[in-house]
Amino acid sequence: MFRLFNHYVPANSLAHFILDSLLLFAAIVGAAAVQMSGGTTPLKVVVPSALVFAILMIAINGALGLYRGVPAAGVLDAVARVMLSLLASIPIAYGVYRVLPWGQFDDHGGELTVILILGIILAMRGMIVGVVSDPIWRRRVLVIGTGHEAAAVDYSLRHHRSAALQVVGFYPSPNNEDVVVNRGQLLSGDRSLLETVHGHGVNEIIVAVRERRGGALSLKQLLDCKLAGVAVLDLASFYERVRGQVRLDALKASWLIYGEGFRQGLMRSFIKRGFDIVVSLLLLAATLPVMVVTMLAIALESGFPVFYTQERVGRGGRVFRVIKFRSMRTDAEKDGKPRWASKSDDRVTRVGKIIRKTRIDELPQLINVLRGEMSLVGPRPERPFFVDQLARDVPYFSVRHSVKPGLTGWAQVRYQYGASMDDAVQKLQYDLYYVKNHTLFLDVLILAETVRVVLTGEGAH
Repeated sequence: MFRLFNHYVPANSLAHFILDSLLLFAAIVGAAAVQMSGGTTPLKVVVPSALVFAILMIAINGALGLYRGVPAAGVLDAVARVMLSLLASIPIAYGVYRVLPWGQFDDHGGELTVILILGIILAMRGMIVGVVSDPIWRRRVLVIGTGHEAAAVDYSLRHHRSAALQVVGFYPSPNNEDVVVNRGQLLSGDRSLLETVHGHGVNEIIVAVRERRGGALSLKQLLDCKLAGVAVLDLASFYERVRGQVRLDALKASWLIYGEGFRQGLMRSFIKRGFDIVVSLLLLAATLPVMVVTMLAIALESGFPVFYTQERVGRGGRVFRVIKFRSMRTDAEKDGKPRWASKSDDRVTRVGKIIRKTRIDELPQLINVLRGEMSLVGPRPERPFFVDQLARDVPYFSVRHSVKPGLTGWAQVRYQYGASMDDAVQKLQYDLYYVKNHTLFLDVLILAETVRVVLTGEGAH
């Protein structure tokens, strides 16, 4: 993985992104050159236009999940991804092709050539990557520890498709912890750590032991490995890179205080606020027809009001009223007792089921963004009743209130709909990652991922 603007990006994703950009750019320039009549369009016009075209197409496919860095579950999944990408890309490609200043073309021939090239490139690349998805750079990993923490590391690498990291074995720590990992991968503790690293061609060490003092492991041996060019990660750093989480079970207050990240600078706040205002106004203008139809549908089915306001906790613990389209009956909480929303909730109306699945019910929160109560991207705001409960039972929960809550967030695109205490803990680990590493780059990635989540209905209730 590469760390780009404080966010870990899979090497495969970055390589495929660059490859597709170059292929599309070259294909469009080639198609334009073939279709030119008499060379009336200079190359200095065609090249910038082709560059804009390629960037737009790559952005669309990125939003549809073609560069997530997660291989498809099978051939059908790979085909589904590519087909969804093509269905969205080809009409937009046709429209963009018609307005770019490429001079005089044989219209039908030019359009057909460009769209055919686009389809072939995306289909072939998507099928190959989706089915095979072999890592470009594979790193050999040594895990120090044999207990539950080491087993959790092994599980994460095996079940979250981190194919670029290959576990070569487990090196026992001196504290003689129980062996929970696969005994077939146990390495001998008779050799020094540095000798073991050299003997197995290790690129990276993950320290997966709960206690690192009092003889749990040799810091000198770890230092020798680091000075030899081998990366050394603790559990918190491992989960941050591989899972995009700040894991509570591997977290210490000292790591929050002395580690990198968790910066709230004035320049970052200024840029984020400007981005929020501009994008919110554009989204309001683009979704206004959808919002009008939604208001009419809600009013016809269950009457007024069509909007629903509710107290939520924002930055610094301040309470504000979030605005949503009403998706439940007007007597959803007639007893006055807050309840987690659940799957197949009988309080949800027929229109409510549709607008919840498509996330249309969240659109009025753009008003909260313009007011400055929310941001486009950030941890989702919770109700005061649940915040009090979670802050009491879940460590570091209040850290998420150091930034503005968001219309969408890292937890929303990485985890399913949360409707319990356990779900809240899982989502908090993603929220902590965002609070630690948030940049404009990560905000844009999350917004692109949100498009995919909306189109696929992933995690909606």
